[in-house]
Amino acid sequence: MAAGDGDVKLGTLGSGSESSSDGSSESPGGAGAAVEGGGWAAAALALLTGGGEMLLNVALVALVLLGAYRLWVRWGRRGLGAGAGAGEESPAASLPRMKKRDFSLEQLRQYDGSRTPRILLAVNGKVFDVTKGSKFYGPAGPYGIFAGRDASRGLATFCLDKDALKDEYDDLSDLNAVQMESVREWEMQFKEKYDYVGRLLKPGEEPSEYTDEEDTKDHNKQD
Repeated sequence: MAAGDGDVKLGTLGSGSESSSDGSSESPGGAGAAVEGGGWAAAALALLTGGGEMLLNVALVALVLLGAYRLWVRWGRRGLGAGAGAGEESPAASLPRMKKRDFSLEQLRQYDGSRTPRILLAVNGKVFDVTKGSKFYGPAGPYGIFAGRDASRGLATFCLDKDALKDEYDDLSDLNAVQMESVREWEMQFKEKYDYVGRLLKPGEEPSEYTDEEDTKDHNKQD
């Protein structure tokens, strides 16, 4: 092998070209480079296409999960709340309806929510069972001061102090016209919301005898 021939072959390999039988040469920058460039373009297109499908799938999954979460928030929590309260019975639910009767001040005071679960109060000479409103009129409620008492004066004067309560029968004769109108309005509100169970007796007044028919009639009116 001549030294010149070896130099030519090494030079040919180094230049990256090969001679064909007809003397023409083919380099990587020719058709081979075009093929390689086309492969990269196809690969990039496939990647973009596949990536688009993947993003679409991720978006669809996210929408499904979001919808499921919203349903859980709307209905699941309601179910949990109902389950939590299912074992807790309110005082009003556990007590039978009170039969209609009249009360003296002393008898009314027994129903303040601390001695018995039942809570009564009087407004304008009428006694109402407010047990189902125990969160307001119970011992720890904001209006608990009225439980077992005549609440007429306190409601008429918007006073929640003990000064609004009297130990003796309160005929409300010192209230002005506006305050008495307020008392009547409160009476109507209590009639609409709570059970009317009887009258608050004046000193020396005898209680009325109520028949079962009268009692049922009054309860049906309130229902």
